[in-house]
This record gives sequence, structure tokens and C-alpha cells, in this order.
Amino acid sequence: MSEERLSFQAEVSRLLDIVAHSLYSDKEVFLRELISNASDACDKLRYAAQTDAALMQGDPDLKIRLSVDKDAGTLTIADNGIGMNRQDLVDNLGTIARSGTSAFVKNLSGDDKKDVSLIGQFGVGFYSAFMIADTVAVYSTRAGEAHGWLWTSDGKGSFTVAESADAPARGTRIVLHVKADEKDFLEDHRLRSVVKKYSDHIAVPILLGDETESVNAANALWTRSKSDVTPEQYKEFYHHVGHSFDEPWLTLHWRAEGVIEYTGLLFVPQQRPFDLFDPRRAHHVKLYVRRVFITDEAEGLVPPYLRFLRGVVDSEDLPLNVSREMLQHNPVLAKLKAGIVKRVLGDLNKKAADPEQAADYARFWEAFGPVLKEGLYEDFTHRDDLLKLLRFRTTASNGDLVSLETYIGRMKEGQDALYYITGEDAAALAKSPQIEGFRAKGVEVILLTDPVDEFWLGSVREAQGKVFKSVTRGGSDLSKIKGTDAEEKKDDAEKPAEGDLASLTALLKLTLGDAVKDVRKSERLTDSAVCLVADDGDMDIHLQRLLKQHGQLGDAGATRVLEINPTHPLIRRLAEKASQDGAATALEDAAFLLLDQARIVEGETLPDPVAFARRMAAFVERGL
Repeated sequence: MSEERLSFQAEVSRLLDIVAHSLYSDKEVFLRELISNASDACDKLRYAAQTDAALMQGDPDLKIRLSVDKDAGTLTIADNGIGMNRQDLVDNLGTIARSGTSAFVKNLSGDDKKDVSLIGQFGVGFYSAFMIADTVAVYSTRAGEAHGWLWTSDGKGSFTVAESADAPARGTRIVLHVKADEKDFLEDHRLRSVVKKYSDHIAVPILLGDETESVNAANALWTRSKSDVTPEQYKEFYHHVGHSFDEPWLTLHWRAEGVIEYTGLLFVPQQRPFDLFDPRRAHHVKLYVRRVFITDEAEGLVPPYLRFLRGVVDSEDLPLNVSREMLQHNPVLAKLKAGIVKRVLGDLNKKAADPEQAADYARFWEAFGPVLKEGLYEDFTHRDDLLKLLRFRTTASNGDLVSLETYIGRMKEGQDALYYITGEDAAALAKSPQIEGFRAKGVEVILLTDPVDEFWLGSVREAQGKVFKSVTRGGSDLSKIKGTDAEEKKDDAEKPAEGDLASLTALLKLTLGDAVKDVRKSERLTDSAVCLVADDGDMDIHLQRLLKQHGQLGDAGATRVLEINPTHPLIRRLAEKASQDGAATALEDAAFLLLDQARIVEGETLPDPVAFARRMAAFVERGL
């Protein structure tokens, strides 16, 4: 087959430009990435050989070898793992076939310094080779296939693929033509130092030149005792297993013995992985059976709400030849999942409960809280543990995060509900008219801004015997919560006569008709004239808006209750006019302006902006 020249996917070209020029001040991590990929290739071959032993015939000892040719200026990284055919080379080295890639690249600002941290979340693997090489050649033959292939590129927009008689019999050989100013990577002592620093944990022997003794320890890190593993070794294993460039926020290493035996070495990242909110909600924990890699896509091993975990679970009880289909129905997998969830939530709760680690836990919550909340409606068994992990901003927290326990401890006398409001921005929610009465009586309101909040609240009705209640629903029962005597007297003094208020309420109902479900006197308003609330039993206002935005409600949805503030000067003046002759005609514009005002405050689009502008102009003119 003749040589083909193909273009990199647009996302790859953008990443290559950043990687080659500004990604790392410490360029030696390229070797970590290429060795990590070689190790993965060996793992995949070992697993494939469980059902097809012929794949390893003639070369059964898996290894990674580093070779230097100073005269040619090349560094070679070779493995005898699973290898790649033509399609594998195009898919793996020319495109990034990962969900969320396009969205990720759209977030790149064009400022290389700012983009570096984003690239670190994404992981660049093979492409890091272009940090020290101006040309890269990849010779590879897939296990069990006869033809070898050569992939070459200078990392500047295109690559070539052709058949090659020089490819290894099985596996991959990467030849880096090292840049003139990076020649120190052609020195044995430099390579040995980098391997010991970053890749000592790799379970496959890493050989240097013609040596037969491995440079690395070459045993599975998770099989060692915790006391024999240094923090630096844990960190580098996290980089390997998670293909991540940040630091692990939490490391969990344990061995379970009893009904089932397994070892877990799991990490919680510091930064959100780029695909955290991918619709597939897939986890990235590798499953091994007695040190043999099985899969990193074992559905049912880790619940979706813990998909931010990275690491390894190694079972002693699953069969080595277990298939993905068999895994789905294997009772051992369910026991592994139960053990993992118990351990992870237990360790998270220890961190959350330690006052000295409050700031550290807050950083974790900001990154992964929205994902953990998914467990509240998916995992009833562990709901109580998850509720303890919850953190919120409130109207009284000054931007800090508070737990449910803290909130409940600060509840006012007479308060029997956990009051909350949902929306998109905490600062805007804190100014919402619906919470004015709560603030006046010193009642703390939880500010919820994650889309998932609408859904777990529909499943979790209460916590510690207290019900969750939206302040945007009717029946807020604020009358049960005692305010100060001065406030009570002030409210009574500023209210219009009951008869006048009743007349205004009736007039507004008649004028607005089907545009509102009802018009009521408000307990919750202290400063604003009006607000819209959902009637008890109706869908919460923010949830209805979310569903409409996603086309799940169309133009349907419950009409709202218009609440009026009897102490507001505007409402008092309108109430005085409501009993006069001709009030229905005189106050028609005012009725619709009040409704539109409430809609605007809610962030809703006005159904008839032209009519609003006309009424507003006429109303102002009469006032002048």
C-alpha cells in the first residue's frame, strides 16, 4: 500500500500547538506519557491472551525498552504489547475520539498560558512527544495480524500512514527525532532518572538499551503495603492511571478480605476531568483480576455519581476470562461496587466532618458536589451518607459553604422547614423578592444553583425530620415564625384597609383572568410590590423554566399565583383607588404592569413587550 497523507482533526491541531510550545516547563513528562501508553498496550495484550494464547507466542515476556542513537539523534520507546493496525493509528494518533472533545476545545481561550490548565485536565498522552521531538515515527503491528504500519508526522497539521516491513513483529516502536536543544534526553543517566521519578510503579519491566535488568521496580503499586509507597509514588501512579496532570486531592488504598477479596487504589482529582458531565456518565476505574487488566469500562463497578474517581480495583474472586457480558450479571461485581461506595463515602465524610479541613473540603465540593448530588435520587441505600456531604451557600453564609447540620442548628423558633430557592446565580437569588420576608424574620434560605438540584429535591423530601420547602411556592407559613415586635407593629401600620385590599385583589383577578392562577396577599414580600409563586402542588418556577428551555414542556406549564405586598406604597395607593367608581378601567394598565414587573424580576421573557411599553408610557404620562 502506498503512503497516505492525512490531516489531523482540528482539535488535535489546536492541542498540538499548545503542547509543543507552552504546555510544560518540565518537558520530561513526555517520557512518562509514552511509557504509560506502552504499559496500557501490554495490559491489553495480557487480557486478550486469556482467550487467545497464540497472540503472545514467540514473545511471551512483556517489556518496554528505551534505546538511544546519538549519531542519528533519536530516542526510541518500544513495547511488545497489543500493537496497532492502520485504522488504530489513524483513530488513536490522528483524532481524539472522546466524547466532549469538541466542547472542550471550544473552551480554549487562545491564551496559551490560560489554556495550559485546561489541557492538563484533558490529558495529552502521545502528543507530548512533540515537546522534545520535531518529527515522530511510529512503527506498529497489531497482535495476530501480518502487516506492520508506519505513522509519521512533524506535528504541524498532517501525518502519513503506510505499510512497513520495518515494523516489529508485534507491538509498537516510537522513534523520536529529538530537537537540537533537547539532546540531554539522549543521555542514559537522564533517562534512568526520569523513569525512576515518574514510572517506577509501572508493572511492566522498563529496560534501557541492551540491559536485561529493569530500571523500574516493575511490580503493581497497589499490591504493595501502604507503608512501602511514598506520596510521590502515589502521585505518579495517579498521573499514569488517570492520564491526569493535576495532583490527587484524596488517595484511598486498602485491601478487603472476607466474603470477597480485593485491593483498591483510588484517587479523587483536584480538578474536574474535562468529560465529567458527558451524557454517558462513564467512570474511569480500571478493573484487574489477580494483577491482569480486564477493562476500564466495567459498567456497574462504580456508580455514575462517583465517576470522578480514578484508579484501580484488583479482584481475587472474578474469573480471569470474564467478559463484559458476564460482568454485568456477576454477583462479585455488585459486592465490589458496594465495598467501593462504602469506603469512598466513608473517607469523604471524615474529611467533611473535620473542621480543620473545611476549606480543603470546600474545594472538593466546588469541583464535584454537582455530581455527588446525583446519588441522592439514584442511591437510596447511601442517601444519609450523601446528605452529610452536602454543602450550600445561603442567605446568611456570606458566600461560605454550610452543611445541613449547620443550617438546622441555626433554624429560627417556629421554623419547621428547610427553605430553599433554585436558580442559576447565587447572587441574583439572594436578591429575589421571594426571600424578602424570610430575611426580615432572620430565616436562612438555601441558595441552589446546580441544574441537578431540581431533581434530587423531588426525591429527597426531608432531612433530619425537616422537610425541604421552596420559597417560590405558596403557603410559606412565615406567620408561625415570630419577628420582632417593632416589625409586627410596622407591618400593621402600613397595611391598607382590609376592604380596600380585598377590592384590589378582586379587581386584579378579574382583569388578569387566565394570565394568573390567583392573586393573593403576600407574607413573603417586604420591599417589592409583587412576585410570582408556584401554587402548592405545582411545578417549581425554576424547574418549569429549565424544562421549557430544553423543549420538554413546549408552551405549556402551570400559570402562577401573583402575590401583592400590602405594605408597599404602590399597592396601598392602588388599593385606595380600587374602591372608587371606574376603577376597573382606570387600573387595567396597572394590573398588567404589576404582572409584567413580577415576570421581569423572575427573569422571564415578556409575552407582549410592545403592550408592556405602551402601558408603561401611558402610566408614566398619567403620573406626570
